[in-house]
Amino acid sequence: MSEPKGYVEKSYERDTRYINDRITADGAESGWKAEPGRYRLVAARACPWANRTIIVRRLLGLEPVLSMGLTGPTHDSDSWTFDLDPGGLDPVLGIPKLKDAYEKRQPGYPRGITVPAVVEIESGKVVTNDFAPMTLDFSTEWRQYHRDGAPDLYPQALREEMAPVMKRIYTEINNGVYRCGFAGEQSSYEDAYDRLFTALDWVSERLANQRYLMGDTITEADVRLFTTLVRFDPVYHGHFKCNRQKLSEMPVLWAYARDLFQTPGFGDTVDFEQIKKHYYVVHRDVNPTGIVPKGPDLSGWGTAHGREALGGRPFGDGTAPGAVPEGERVPTEHNPWVGADGQLTVRTPGV
Repeated sequence: MSEPKGYVEKSYERDTRYINDRITADGAESGWKAEPGRYRLVAARACPWANRTIIVRRLLGLEPVLSMGLTGPTHDSDSWTFDLDPGGLDPVLGIPKLKDAYEKRQPGYPRGITVPAVVEIESGKVVTNDFAPMTLDFSTEWRQYHRDGAPDLYPQALREEMAPVMKRIYTEINNGVYRCGFAGEQSSYEDAYDRLFTALDWVSERLANQRYLMGDTITEADVRLFTTLVRFDPVYHGHFKCNRQKLSEMPVLWAYARDLFQTPGFGDTVDFEQIKKHYYVVHRDVNPTGIVPKGPDLSGWGTAHGREALGGRPFGDGTAPGAVPEGERVPTEHNPWVGADGQLTVRTPGV
């Protein structure tokens, strides 16, 4: 998700006005029907909100029916751009800037150009950039296109319990790190800091005796927490001043994060270099020099976590996702735990 021009505010409030159309199984209400080859997911590996969609799409095996375009890790005040692609053009949409797809949908689009976004390929229009329901719809409205063995990330029986858990994770943790980093006054920062670590202590207590947030299997809730945790030490601890402790100094959350990272579909989507470059280069009012730190040491992500002792089956009655498509592999030099074939080089016992 890109941010509006100028990041630091007296007390940071995220603009949550999105193009909130839904792509549904029959398209009856929205006019947007889930169909193979009709849409393209535009994401950025740097962005935690977009990283959610990359993980869920991979876990569910939607790659053959929903193509993915990846922007570069940095952007200007105008738009995310396709500077990683030959000629600086998305090879399917044929555009240099994601803004072009927003303008196709609404000329003079007045808000931030954000990722993730789903674009209808034929019209070139953004269908939705409302990231919260997007992945839930991948689980429900795209179900007929899931791979054999896809996990149930949004179990019907758990949805009522999941709702407040995911809400607190979003308001206090996912968005909480931004409230710390973009606070323009000491009191606002300290309030955000206290709220963030109160919530991290809460999830730590929840995870002390169960392997995943909702019990024995991975759900959407775990995906949402993971994308913040994996960025914590590389970015949020220093850049956003979330420095009571590093993730690696919080035993339960560090073990939990490593467990997920070592699970196919999670760690193989993480590009640490792009993550650091995005935050440290783009947020010039937070980091005026644009210098990107060399650290931290990433070797710990592949170490044993011991969470298998809590039992559980990561994919429930399903199976791990298959090979990473060749064009979607994270470079080994950007994530040392990803091999040349795009697969994780570490595996958690029981996965």
